[in-house]
Amino acid sequence: MDSLEQIIEFKTSPELISKLREHSVVKTYTAGDLILDENSAIRAIPIVTKGTLKVMRTEEDGREILLYYITAGESCIMSFLGGMHDEKSKVKAEVEDDAEIMFLPMEKVHLFIKEHPEWLDYIFRLYHKRFEELLEIVNAIAFRKVDERLLSLLHKKVELTGSNTLNITHEQLANELGTARVVVSRLLKQLEENGNLQLGRNKIILM
Repeated sequence: MDSLEQIIEFKTSPELISKLREHSVVKTYTAGDLILDENSAIRAIPIVTKGTLKVMRTEEDGREILLYYITAGESCIMSFLGGMHDEKSKVKAEVEDDAEIMFLPMEKVHLFIKEHPEWLDYIFRLYHKRFEELLEIVNAIAFRKVDERLLSLLHKKVELTGSNTLNITHEQLANELGTARVVVSRLLKQLEENGNLQLGRNKIILM
């Protein structure tokens, strides 16, 4: 759990780090595991110490769209806000890469806000980052073509995994983009013909 010491706001507060470890429950997950589902009660907030989560939103017609990723040292601000107001989750969080997660009970979240200003600074920084990412999503949907969004998503996944080879299906990409699988398959074929990538069985290699 070295990632806790790497969080900017926590570096000046060993006491906060100690309390986080004392009161949190640590669990490990594999890719594809569901951490939080929509309309679920929020009893704890997750702090990712290893791996990556993706946060999705499902529309009424069943389509899904990727909102943002959560990497080591980060938490889910949507869980924080929902838990603070005793609301059901409006998003679902799924493991993208094998992960280790600390779950901090909501009662401790409230207590830490009162006792540790560093904790509140951490939450505000994450809130600002997620707000900017959501603005990017809105702009992309409104003003960018699907092929541009697809290529941007693939590059983001390469950045997160550190590998040009992505083990992912066309269906998964379609879900994250909020579009149809046939659309993604057609666009991937075009990108392959243009030399941007190489397609394999449930595998994409970015050039």
